[in-house]
Amino acid sequence: MADTKTPEARSANMANIRSTNTKPEELVRKYIFSKGFRYRKNDKRLPGKPDIVLPKYRTVIFVNGCFWHMHNCTRARLPKSNLDYWEPKIKRNVERDKENYKTLKKMGWKVIVIWECELKKKSRDERLSNLVDEISRLQ
Repeated sequence: MADTKTPEARSANMANIRSTNTKPEELVRKYIFSKGFRYRKNDKRLPGKPDIVLPKYRTVIFVNGCFWHMHNCTRARLPKSNLDYWEPKIKRNVERDKENYKTLKKMGWKVIVIWECELKKKSRDERLSNLVDEISRLQ
């Protein structure tokens, strides 16, 4: 199946995709800050540059996009076109995630992953509430 966008339109679309400071990340950061947690953003010294680092709790939080990190939900479908490009790219993201999580755990960090779909309106409050419990319980 051919792409429905022109190469220029597709390029512009892809250029607008952010890797840091995404809306889901900002939502999580604002919530945990309001609960009294203090954090660092995208610490380059740690594997995978976690989205949120809570040094006091030795905890890192990754806020993952369902498509880019292949969550098992409806948002994580591979495109029908250009599979030779997308399949290896997404597989490598998933492998890299696993490697980073494993390395962080070996370094003594607790790893929490929040999926983009968990932050949709119907499940957001419950997920964020559970997040605070997870952080506190891991201390």
